[in-house]
Amino acid sequence: MFAVCPLSQVPVRVQSKDASEMVSQVLFGEMVEVLEKRGKNWLKIRCTWDNLVGWCRSNQLKILTPAEREIAQEDWARALDLCQPVMGENHHFPVPFGSVLPQYDGMRLKIGDEFFTFNGQALMKSDLRKDTEFLVKIAKRLLFAPELSGGRSPFGIDSAGLMQVIFGFVGKSLPRTAAEQVFTGEDVDFVEQSRVGDLAFFEDKKGIIAHVGLILGEGLLIHCNGMVKTDRFDHFGVFDGNSRRYAFKLRVIKRVFTFTEKDNTGNEIQGDLNTEQEKLLSYH
Repeated sequence: MFAVCPLSQVPVRVQSKDASEMVSQVLFGEMVEVLEKRGKNWLKIRCTWDNLVGWCRSNQLKILTPAEREIAQEDWARALDLCQPVMGENHHFPVPFGSVLPQYDGMRLKIGDEFFTFNGQALMKSDLRKDTEFLVKIAKRLLFAPELSGGRSPFGIDSAGLMQVIFGFVGKSLPRTAAEQVFTGEDVDFVEQSRVGDLAFFEDKKGIIAHVGLILGEGLLIHCNGMVKTDRFDHFGVFDGNSRRYAFKLRVIKRVFTFTEKDNTGNEIQGDLNTEQEKLLSYH
């Protein structure tokens, strides 16, 4: 049995109680597999994009029929606005950046048996492109989003959630935590060999991978530390300009995806932003 999120965002908790730790969020339009029901109020779910298992309130998810699930899986788009309302027949509410828009035709989408109107910017599934310039522009849209452990939206996000959301726009699924994401892709031996789009992983004082950032090139990366921001990094780690010290110790750099790039003259090497992507992101 599968369900979809019909609300802006829904917390995923460790245990079936409201006081339990939030380990992730399900954004509008995202589907989960229902593994177990507990009483009238709770569902044990598996997030289909990263296999994370946790608990959601049953009244915050909408159960799908097999036919609805199949259609929604095949045809979707992603919301590009940081926050934009969807309008139903009798209500409307905001959906955050990165939300899934099932069966979106440029104006309307469908959640279960209910239709909504969405007038914001959206990236259609057919427009997905593995491009570093596009990935960086997507990442920068989340600058200044506040840090929130377990968060995956512009209203609160953590470092691994940031990577999950931005890589979702280029069709790449990542695990939920930095400790899991580090096993994705291939090692990059030296910082000098890193490329735009690589992931840098950092360890805590116990040597546990606890932080991740996206390499932007020229000694910069974007990550979430208090807020989503850019900082300088090197083979020692991330240098925090405010505290004037290294905030995170570098452990390893991983190449999780192969992207198209440009040469020094601006000519494409393997490809560039397509027209629709450039139009959608040109104002940033």
